[in-house]
Amino acid sequence: MSRVVVEADGGSRGNPGPAGYGAVVFDSDHRAVLAERNASIGRATNNVAEYRGLIAGLAAAAEIGADEVDVRMDSKLVVEQMSGRWKVKHPDMIPLATQARALASKFSRVNYTWVPRAENGYADRLANEAMDAAATPKMETPATEAPKAPGWNAATGTPTRMLLLRHGQTPLSVERRYSGRGNPELTELGRGQAAAAAQMLAKRGGLAAVVSSPLDRARDTAAAAAGALNLPVTVHDGLIETDFGDWEGLTFQEAAGRDVDLHKRWLGDTSVRPPGGESFDDVRTRIAGVRDDLTAEYPGSNVLVVSHVTPIKTLLQFALDSGPSLLYRLHLDLASLSIAEFYPDGGSSVRLVNDTSYL
Repeated sequence: MSRVVVEADGGSRGNPGPAGYGAVVFDSDHRAVLAERNASIGRATNNVAEYRGLIAGLAAAAEIGADEVDVRMDSKLVVEQMSGRWKVKHPDMIPLATQARALASKFSRVNYTWVPRAENGYADRLANEAMDAAATPKMETPATEAPKAPGWNAATGTPTRMLLLRHGQTPLSVERRYSGRGNPELTELGRGQAAAAAQMLAKRGGLAAVVSSPLDRARDTAAAAAGALNLPVTVHDGLIETDFGDWEGLTFQEAAGRDVDLHKRWLGDTSVRPPGGESFDDVRTRIAGVRDDLTAEYPGSNVLVVSHVTPIKTLLQFALDSGPSLLYRLHLDLASLSIAEFYPDGGSSVRLVNDTSYL
């Protein structure tokens, strides 16, 4: 398939507020619908939702094998920024624009056109359906008995509760080396940690699914838990660890000595990338998609999520609605358990951080 038309939209009721996006892929004649995408994204701004719609539309076009894409949106901001005429300045927009450009680079040509809202009705309808879902809690009990988040959080409905388990020890973690996309196996101690976590989770019970990073150290940790829970392991590629690029396998001191200024900036700026790697902003965008996928797939359920230190910190950052300093200041031990909850109305809470009492 050579050319397609992508129409995308996004919105927020409150700006920020319950948000969602919609995207539709038409054939080159703008007659046949080839793909549709829409999803609620919790609490977000209009511009974030618009970018998420664009990203979903480009991804859908890639999935069906398009070579050229004509994008039509009623967001002047997104169209002008993606066309290169306006700079992307807002920190929430930078990682989204980066992700959209990475997707666009897969096509031989992408053209961006602003259209009036009246000419973007299909995507607008999909986005509004997603916003309706974001704004309407799925009640499992009468409203007077709806569970609430702890403290002063007034979120209602039944949350998706994510039990966030870090993988067990590997040879690289023993030597305190950057371990991102490399694939070291668990050590003997690491296998013991996975078994101890599995035993604890089996006693706890109540889990609907086990979802894991694709890397072996996480999959093996997840497999131990899944065996104890009599559940399959579902792999989500988005849960993979940060790509540390050329720093992979180096110690902190080795990386700092190799790229003195860059390493120093990386330690305080989430937009900085290691050589050949990805920034924490890149990870944040990826993990936002994972959060949305899991809350959509397992609404109101308890899900074991087995991953790595940065993805887990990022999910906790989302749940706390905290700034980037959390990534640098929060410590998570190997095979530790944290718990974050994401409510259907966009609320969230954290119930546990870095529990290792079972090890």
